[in-house]
Amino acid sequence: MTNTFPAPASLPPPTTAVDLSGRTALVTGGGSGIGRACAFALAQAGAFVHVVDRDADAAKAVAEVTGGEAHVVDLADPGAVDLLPAGTDILVNNAGLQHVAPIPEFPPERFELIQKVMVTAPFLLMRRALPHMYARDWGRIVNVSSVHGLRASAYKSAYVAAKHALEGLSKVAAIEGAPHGVTSNCVNPGYVRTPLVEGQIRDQAAAHGIGEDDVLADVLLARSPVKRLLESEEVAAAVLWLCGPHSGYLTGASLPLDGGWTAG
Repeated sequence: MTNTFPAPASLPPPTTAVDLSGRTALVTGGGSGIGRACAFALAQAGAFVHVVDRDADAAKAVAEVTGGEAHVVDLADPGAVDLLPAGTDILVNNAGLQHVAPIPEFPPERFELIQKVMVTAPFLLMRRALPHMYARDWGRIVNVSSVHGLRASAYKSAYVAAKHALEGLSKVAAIEGAPHGVTSNCVNPGYVRTPLVEGQIRDQAAAHGIGEDDVLADVLLARSPVKRLLESEEVAAAVLWLCGPHSGYLTGASLPLDGGWTAG
């Protein structure tokens, strides 16, 4: 039988660590939390990392440690994307924000802001990066989505809508990028130990008059069989794997890092 489609000849053994030497990455929201962990992981694998954040001090601190470059921009401004480098091999769309309120009380301007940062900015960044990826016949787009890209929760209409939109955008990029060696995938974390989440735990404990452990068990992790917060480094490890040599056939996928939340 003729082997019309031979296997790639350049794949290293499965135990080989991810080597991104010579690659350039761009990470949004790279100054803290998941973005910071992703910037560190990609830099340790050899990539030159552009750290994008609106917090100048945070972006510069991460860039200094990783040997990359800081870019201080507000992704709510569509024109800000034009200030960022286009020649990136790896794009990690991570920047995001949250607002919690019932739909009748949800501020329309806040809803619009969340869509700008979490949907429009990733689209514009893909539009800017893809020609370079296509020219090199290689590229990796990793969209930091959420379990809320797969499931809904009350009072998070803007966030859930944005993450669902990001899932669809990622799949379109996967289909269009496949002939050019470009993959596009989502990672879908549950609750991650970040300053934002830790602040939510404290606020809810105070509001409900219960302990922080009870907030974790009864509120945040109620739907997760694994009863602990996810660490940023665990998300970064998944992102790094999606950029490696053995993930080229995985595209258009959503990788749940949710402690089993979506299994039920």
